[in-house]
Amino acid sequence: MNQPVHLGLGSNVGDPLETLTAAVEVLHEIDGFAVTDVSGVYETPPWPPPDDPRSVTQDPYLNMVVAGVTTLSPDALLGETQLVEAAFGRDRSKEVRWGPRTLDIDLLLVGDTVLDTPVLTLPHPRLAERAFVLVPLLEVMPGGMLPDGRRLTRLLLELGPLEDIDLVVRLEDVPGARASRPEGPTGPPATFSRPVQDEQASDQGSPPGAMP
Repeated sequence: MNQPVHLGLGSNVGDPLETLTAAVEVLHEIDGFAVTDVSGVYETPPWPPPDDPRSVTQDPYLNMVVAGVTTLSPDALLGETQLVEAAFGRDRSKEVRWGPRTLDIDLLLVGDTVLDTPVLTLPHPRLAERAFVLVPLLEVMPGGMLPDGRRLTRLLLELGPLEDIDLVVRLEDVPGARASRPEGPTGPPATFSRPVQDEQASDQGSPPGAMP
């Protein structure tokens, strides 16, 4: 049975935009998984922030969220996404935690699945702490909520004013959907520098401040 899936993608090594675009195509080719929608691509500072003792000096990230459907189990889907990461040069045996990534793919949500094992936690354990995940997630999941009933708009509001989340571009199409995507911004990227209007974002179907 198909169930909805939301994946967080990030990259800050090489040509991140090219990597993310290609990764969406590769994900769509996974047996038992199909891409149904993609968010815009956002530039954000690396996480943790520079004043955090865990931080690592590195370039800004490009981040996006991919929505899809799958017949795979969460563990099987995790294995497939890790193969995609490896295909783009990620070597988990040599990397620094929260360091630079050629490609990082996180399972954010798999339907209403709640899971906590040594290899996988669902929903993603830090989803509610990261505006760079919530902003694109809300874009492809308007009015969305976590399995525990918390609304995405409420989680964004609790993070306070959103800064340094810049819309870079929107992908032109979604693999398999054969639907044209909105055109990218023609002016400077949008910056989320004011508080989120709590429920307004879910009504409009996109995060406040995003380019139309």
